[in-house]
Amino acid sequence: MHPAPETTTGTTAGTTTVMPAEWDPHDRTWMAFPTPNATFGPAGSETLARARRAWAAVARTIARYEPVTVVAAPADAEAARTALGEGVDVVEAPLDDAWLRDSGPTFAHGPAGDLVAVDWVFNGWGAQEWAAWGHDEHLGRFVAEQAGADLRHSTLVNEGGGFHVDGEGAVLLTETVQLDPGRNPGATKEQVEAEIHARLGTTRAVWLPRGLTRDYDEFGTRGHVDIVAAFAGPGTVLVHRQDDPRHPDFEVSRQIRAVLEAATDARGRRLRVIDVPAPTVLDDGDGFVDWSYINHYVANGVVVLCAFGDPHDAVAAGILAEAYPGRTVELVDARDIFAFGGGIHCITQQQPAARRAATEQEGRR
Repeated sequence: MHPAPETTTGTTAGTTTVMPAEWDPHDRTWMAFPTPNATFGPAGSETLARARRAWAAVARTIARYEPVTVVAAPADAEAARTALGEGVDVVEAPLDDAWLRDSGPTFAHGPAGDLVAVDWVFNGWGAQEWAAWGHDEHLGRFVAEQAGADLRHSTLVNEGGGFHVDGEGAVLLTETVQLDPGRNPGATKEQVEAEIHARLGTTRAVWLPRGLTRDYDEFGTRGHVDIVAAFAGPGTVLVHRQDDPRHPDFEVSRQIRAVLEAATDARGRRLRVIDVPAPTVLDDGDGFVDWSYINHYVANGVVVLCAFGDPHDAVAAGILAEAYPGRTVELVDARDIFAFGGGIHCITQQQPAARRAATEQEGRR
């Protein structure tokens, strides 16, 4: 971890923050618009156009269920408004990349139920050679200001795709992410847990040993949890299952499942583990795929699920419909998003409703 600066700012500094579960009511979703870079390609390229179409399809789908705000670089703002349409808000800020789950803040509740934003240190997924983060390291503050949230600084290098909470005290982490020497050199599990618990209001950390194989390639995150396991309710976790022994994640997914089966949540309950079979495709031409239905996004009344034009799309949709009762499952083609290094969860970030507002919203349902 970096040397500790002031750990909190604002009128409620020093008080506990609690991150609600993703399925709790939202005020809006935040995203970023792909900008020309080494990942998406130069301005005018077909690869950049593909990325923008894929991101826009996700934004427009979510916007049918809750407000969406997309951050666009000033030079890209007109293209963003054209691609996204009138139903999506666009705000302007300098950008390096478009994975807002990771570069943006993590929203939580303060002790009075007010909205706060945790601003992790962002250093390009462990200061990877290909990454740039001179603009994105400031996105936490920018988005927090736009949302009217009380900003809380953390000294931990961390990304939103690197953890998942159940809203009742449990958090999923990965040893190769938070303990990555490129992120937090020399940090111990105890140090990481102390900071995570202080920021997210959690008390029980479940550490997975690693992520999916493709995530350790040159452009990977080194093991983000949100592509392999996700809470779907208190005491319930969805896990990626690769059934083809030819794929290296055949063994990886079983190792991860064994850890989850042995784990308990913050209330001491054994986790109920639900398998979500991987798509049938094994290779995308660049190697073994990390295509995963776990990397979905839960918004007001909807589950936005990665689709791959695969027979297992329907299987996954059925499993997630049962896991999130009362929500519509919307399948959105995510092949181009995965081609650039992530999925639907990676490009979205929820802004939860303030707790008082959330209570009123639940009461109206």
